[in-house]
Amino acid sequence: MAVNRFVLNGVSYHGHGAINEIPGIAASKGLKKAFVASDPDLVKFGVTKKVTDLLEKNGIEYELYSDIKPNPTIENVQHGVEAYKKSGADFMITIGGGSSMDTGKGIGIIVNNPEFADVRSLEGVAPTKKRTVFTIAVPTTGGTGAESTINYVITDVEKKRKFVCVDPNDIPDIAVVDPDMMSSMPKGLTASTGMDALTHAIEGYTTGAAWRLSDCLNLESIKLIGENLRKAVDNDPDGREGMALAQYVTAMAYSNVGLGIAHSMAHTLGAVYDTPHGVACAMMLPIVMEFNAECTGDKFKHIAEALGVDTEGMDQETYRKAAVDAVRQLSVDVGIPTKLEKLKEEDLPFLCQSAFDDACAPGNPKPASLEDFDAMFRKLM
Repeated sequence: MAVNRFVLNGVSYHGHGAINEIPGIAASKGLKKAFVASDPDLVKFGVTKKVTDLLEKNGIEYELYSDIKPNPTIENVQHGVEAYKKSGADFMITIGGGSSMDTGKGIGIIVNNPEFADVRSLEGVAPTKKRTVFTIAVPTTGGTGAESTINYVITDVEKKRKFVCVDPNDIPDIAVVDPDMMSSMPKGLTASTGMDALTHAIEGYTTGAAWRLSDCLNLESIKLIGENLRKAVDNDPDGREGMALAQYVTAMAYSNVGLGIAHSMAHTLGAVYDTPHGVACAMMLPIVMEFNAECTGDKFKHIAEALGVDTEGMDQETYRKAAVDAVRQLSVDVGIPTKLEKLKEEDLPFLCQSAFDDACAPGNPKPASLEDFDAMFRKLM
């Protein structure tokens, strides 16, 4: 019997107003100064201020770091490492979506494992020796679930590629999942990050390493997303709360069992065209589901049902198509495009090779050749 490892946060806090726990957490650990990593838009629109105001009110010093891009780069991490060292901080608070948290993970790991200062050497299963700096992660999007994962993705601008780092030492110590921190997300970002969460859940549910515990979590997440994403896009508070939980729940699972080629392909689209990650995932997901369908047993039946489809009387081919159609319809309903106008014929060989080489590809339930990737990318043209 195989042994399945599951890595989770030490503690997580959930619900409206959960950020109010942060000063008490810092005090209980004897922490004095926070390094707050958050992206420029969240700073500009006052979202980051919700947390820094709490720090000020409770006499906790902090330094703000916002040199973070939507697809964070090696340079963002390296600048952050220098800024952390100069700041005199003894813990980190990451506020944002995957970009802020991935940057923060890279910073925290390198501060305590300086031999990886080049960042590139962290690709794959990173052989770090020490835990990241003590980190409190506060998500502001209902998608990546980076607050509860052992993964992060960095863009190598020079080589036009993204690389995935997998490291149990990078998981934040504390996750604070407060749907009020997500209330200012515009519709487009709510939609794309929500479809990223659905991609995590469906790929994590069908990946080769999936097992009973991860299946429980991913299937529940699919159900939550089906019930709540449309409402969250309309800024309904219950929809926001449902998506906050959904992205956390699937991240607990996919972080431990891996993903598939929808993510491999999304990573290279992000690296080459700067396509927002959630948009790229949403466009690829139904295409990849069609490719994988024959290798998924009865799992597409459960996916369809979780998304509200009555599968009674359906044969295997019909319920598999129903699952793909339900995903495609949800994506259209929340305003995700189905075509990528930037995609060029001459880029296909590079895109296909990058997707083939991506760390997420081996987890796919059906191996994909370069020709398979080419055929799937062409469906976006």
